[in-house]
Amino acid sequence: MIPDAPRLLRADAARNAEKIIRAAREVFTEQGPEAHLDDVARRAGVGAATLFRRFPDKAALLRAVLDQGFGERVRPVIQAAADDPDPASGLARVLAAALESVAGDYNVLAAARAAGVLTPATGEEFFAALDALLARGQSAGVIRADLVPDDLHRIVVMLVSVLWTMDPREDGWRRYLALVLDGLSPAGARPLPCPAPALHSRTP
Repeated sequence: MIPDAPRLLRADAARNAEKIIRAAREVFTEQGPEAHLDDVARRAGVGAATLFRRFPDKAALLRAVLDQGFGERVRPVIQAAADDPDPASGLARVLAAALESVAGDYNVLAAARAAGVLTPATGEEFFAALDALLARGQSAGVIRADLVPDDLHRIVVMLVSVLWTMDPREDGWRRYLALVLDGLSPAGARPLPCPAPALHSRTP
């Protein structure tokens, strides 16, 4: 039987894209915003033309790297949390997975920020999942009832900002996540002093 050439070409293109994205994560992790796409191509073992045919610029490649990281490290945790009988535990695991992913991709995110890749749309799927988990937790009485989605979005931004103040290779962020999770609990919660201000940006 003669192989289906178009199918083989598509499979080859998919393998090349995967190699390029994996190589890009390594190179951006090592070099941050100063990384060059030529270095990525060499690390992936492909020609520059192959890389640019699939990813026309640094921003497109960084978007792919971030999408892959989210799909591998965070989305499965979100899916599992949706079925967790303890909504507070599910929310805690999602926040931990997100922060661990950000910490691991510290230099990748710095490059993405420099390339203008981090926009309000970047976190839409993640924040939508948080909203659903928040609603479940409040319905179950395990998350304080006066918390609104914008509060949780801001809390995530604050937790991510903590990473810029420490060595991202350490797990120091877990300390601040634990403090925040205690604050989300209804146990001993005091009334919040004012309504949540309007949210201008959801970019982590």
